[in-house]
Amino acid sequence: MSTDMAWAGDALCAEVGGDIHFPEKGEPTAPAKRVCMACEVRHECGEYAITRNERFGIWGGMSERQRREERSRRAREARAA
Repeated sequence: MSTDMAWAGDALCAEVGGDIHFPEKGEPTAPAKRVCMACEVRHECGEYAITRNERFGIWGGMSERQRREERSRRAREARAA
C-alpha cells in the first residue's frame, strides 16, 4: 500500500465490506454514509477521493456529486484568493 493510502488500513469499510460503498445508480447511499460517519479516517478518505477525482463510490461519506461540488467550491476559493 502506498504511503498516501496509509489511512486505508484503519478504514471501517474494510471491516464491513466495500460493496455498500459502490451502490448501483438509484440505490440508496445512506448505509455507506452511516459507516463513513463512524470511521476515524473519514476525512483522509474523502480528501484522497477529492484530490484524485475519484468518480465512483462513497468515499469519506461523500458521493461523487458531493465530491465534485467540493472540488468546485475549492476552485472558486482558490480563484478568489
